[in-house]
Amino acid sequence: MMMAPVSRARRVVLALALLGLTSCVSVPAYQKPVMPAPANWDTPESWRPATPADQLSRGTWWTVFRDDALSGLEAQVISTNATLAGAAARYEQARALSSVALAGNLPSVDASGSLTQERPAGTTIKLGPSVSYEVDLFGKRQLNISAARQTEAGSANDLENVRLVLTADLASNYFTLRRLDAEIGVLTQSLEVLQRQFTLIQARHDGGLTSGLDVAQQQTLIESTRTQITLLRDQRAGVEHAMAVLAGQPAPGFHVAVAKMPTTVPSVAISTPTDLLERRPDIASAERAVALANTKIGIARTAFFPSLQLFGSGGLKMDSIAKIFDAPSWVWAIGSSVAQNLFDGGSKKAKQQFADAGYDAAVADYRAATLRAFREVQDSLTTLGAIDQARTSQSAAVTAAERALAIANIRYAGGIASALDVISSQQSLLTAQRTAVQLYGARFVTTVQLVKALGGGWQ
Repeated sequence: MMMAPVSRARRVVLALALLGLTSCVSVPAYQKPVMPAPANWDTPESWRPATPADQLSRGTWWTVFRDDALSGLEAQVISTNATLAGAAARYEQARALSSVALAGNLPSVDASGSLTQERPAGTTIKLGPSVSYEVDLFGKRQLNISAARQTEAGSANDLENVRLVLTADLASNYFTLRRLDAEIGVLTQSLEVLQRQFTLIQARHDGGLTSGLDVAQQQTLIESTRTQITLLRDQRAGVEHAMAVLAGQPAPGFHVAVAKMPTTVPSVAISTPTDLLERRPDIASAERAVALANTKIGIARTAFFPSLQLFGSGGLKMDSIAKIFDAPSWVWAIGSSVAQNLFDGGSKKAKQQFADAGYDAAVADYRAATLRAFREVQDSLTTLGAIDQARTSQSAAVTAAERALAIANIRYAGGIASALDVISSQQSLLTAQRTAVQLYGARFVTTVQLVKALGGGWQ
């Protein structure tokens, strides 16, 4: 006789559950923000994007430089960088929150027991489980699950972006270090030449063929060159310390051996501006933030609708543990409750407005991210074009300075020119050589920045 009410209750629960699965109508239809993109990039006439045989890999984009030392340092960034570890932990948090949200699809089951001493009735013992379940009448729970998944996806994109930024920073610092090594090498070689020239000038002075002014001027150039070497070494140490932090190592004791710069700069295949919107992890994260804001609008709307809670319990109620198997000791109960807030002083409406404004802000952030990406790529392309032009002219400048110094030395040895002419030619050559090295290093650093602007090897 007790089965009919139970069957009816089950049918009611099933009907309400099905209603909850089909009634998620409060969220606006999501449309990805449309951002107008230029048809192509503006590239200088002296530079055209190349298509290398080896495309960037999805993760280890720096291997395109074919530098084992760089690859080893990047491996340290991936494994021990504290900022990257924090981003990975936040991603794991987001994954855990998705699991929490999914758990809301299942009923909550609790077990409880009580012992009550009553007079004159005596002792009453209650044992048994209770079940509660909130029917998702208006899709709030599904929206919360969707929001958790969007947060997780955004966190994954954030992790990829942190990885890209850190590895690009390490590569930029690495090639800056190599450029400083090359500059120090140029100055060291020049110092050796200057010292040999000083010996010649000193000998001529001792023989009465030149004045003390020539000796003093050459000595000034030598000491000035030594000062520049000292300053460059200090700058190198600062870059090395920055690399230590990126590699997750203490600065004291962290050293990168002096080495020559790579002989060739790799070409990078650039994507179209439209493809860039799909490649950059920061843009992907901004787009997921828009989707999340859209979902939060739906969540705010569900607050205007009532909630339905189903509950049931069963177990034992007896006045003695000896009666645990007596049929009258088994009891059960099933019920439901409906709740609806009638007055909250405008709180729900304010939350709705807050969600609407949050969506507008997310769209604006997405558009700002895309514009920033377009600018960064275009900046790198423009700079690469300028560097290539400057390197061509600077190579000619170095050749001319070498020729001028050779002529000045010949004229000085023949007594036609003064030591000042030689010293001036030496300074010009040194400046030209340093500028050439700086431009070559800038080509590597700007290539790294282009890879970063294009989203690395991430897709």
